[in-house]
Amino acid sequence: MKSTSHHDDRITQMTFASVYPHYVIKVEKKGRSSSELHQVIEWLTGYDETILRQHINSKTTFADFFESANLNPKAELITGSICGYKIQEIENPLTRKVRYLDKLVDELAKGKTLEKILRK
Repeated sequence: MKSTSHHDDRITQMTFASVYPHYVIKVEKKGRSSSELHQVIEWLTGYDETILRQHINSKTTFADFFESANLNPKAELITGSICGYKIQEIENPLTRKVRYLDKLVDELAKGKTLEKILRK
């Protein structure tokens, strides 16, 4: 499934703060912790808890959130489908990065070990 420009534009304008609580609820509902979620986010973006909180408090858009991120080189190993899209086929770089994060959160909620999620 190819993402449309409308879909890409929507993601660009969404704030990380608007999605973050959904990530927390999703992983905690499945018995995982927000600490594990933060490990996953830090692995992908390089953001420690302090910087992550700054992005949440300032309502950073996903575009700005990922623009200043130091994306993990192993992020390219994240494959599969999320939200009906095959991650490796997403052409828009920002949309692909957001779907990387979605996939990692999904894997955490599904009970995968952190070692597997962090592609060790």
